[in-house]
Amino acid sequence: MNEKLLELAKQKVPDKRLLINGASKRAAELARGARPLVPVRNRDELSYLDIALMEIVEEKITVAPIPVQLPGRSSAASV
Repeated sequence: MNEKLLELAKQKVPDKRLLINGASKRAAELARGARPLVPVRNRDELSYLDIALMEIVEEKITVAPIPVQLPGRSSAASV
């Protein structure tokens, strides 16, 4: 893993858990054949994780928490 890319990605996604989960999920997609969203010159030198981090740094993908609606809770205000 490229440490420089990791530091740059941390600036975009300060929550470490979100960054790890988002980058690893995207790296898995790339490993299964998804096309990179950033130009990759030498694939032999970059891991799928490095490419995923590049995509985060260049804001080609975003990593954000998914809002969860709890059972029995309404998003509308009650009167």
